Amino acid sequence: MFKNLFSSIITYLLISTSLFAQDALFPEMPGMVSYTYRDSFAKDLPSTLDTLQAMGITDMEFSSLFGRTASDIKKELDKRGMHCSSFGVSYKDLMEKTATVAENAKALGAEFVRVASIPHNAPFSLEDAQKTVADFNAVGKVLKEDFNLTFCYHNHGFEFEPYGDGTLFDLIIQETNPKYVSFEMDILWTFFPGADPASLLNKYGDRFKLMHLKDLRKGIVGNMSGGTPKENDVILGDGQLDIPAILKAAKKAGVQHFYLEDESPIYFLQVPKSIEYLHSLKK
Repeated sequence: MFKNLFSSIITYLLISTSLFAQDALFPEMPGMVSYTYRDSFAKDLPSTLDTLQAMGITDMEFSSLFGRTASDIKKELDKRGMHCSSFGVSYKDLMEKTATVAENAKALGAEFVRVASIPHNAPFSLEDAQKTVADFNAVGKVLKEDFNLTFCYHNHGFEFEPYGDGTLFDLIIQETNPKYVSFEMDILWTFFPGADPASLLNKYGDRFKLMHLKDLRKGIVGNMSGGTPKENDVILGDGQLDIPAILKAAKKAGVQHFYLEDESPIYFLQVPKSIEYLHSLKK
């Protein structure tokens, strides 16, 4: 009797868990951008990884080596069952130290190399966009063909200057070679200049391989500057962005890695609440 009762309870729990997972919009654990914990990483990288591991984070995007070697960081990640899927670098290093960037990315175990801004004098111009297209096509080809790495550009807001029937960001996507250039959507820096993240995901589909998850404080009016006070990063779901709609579009587009990025001074309080919010969402 007790054996049958125990078996029934286990079966019920398994079914309930399965139904919950099927009903959840975002059942997985998001990744983390090292920039969120940049001050902590700079002081004590192993302890910071311990903190993230305890939260259940396994997927990292490193945007700095924090004075260490890439292979050293890889060893620390391996010890904790974590991995680095993307490596962020500056535009200057991407173009002038391509081989070194690629070697560090490979040593980290990353599949993607990411750049998060483009040098320019505001406003971002057609000439800036055209140079960007040429640079990205060239360096993206080297990274793919010589190192088997995928290059991604992370938008930062200023690229959404009007152009033709769309924006200069549309031009960059349309004129870069999909074989060599992909994109990481930062949803805040898509929304801030007035674009719709879900619509862009629906329009360009699998050109977007990576995503930064963040939210913008209510009442803040955006612009093309590519900048806002760090205090305007808020807990996911507490701000202006329609996170469920964006996630649905991202899943449909085939985004492969979702990273939390929180630049606020109280990121350590906000990050757990953002994860809780993500796991509360239903399809």
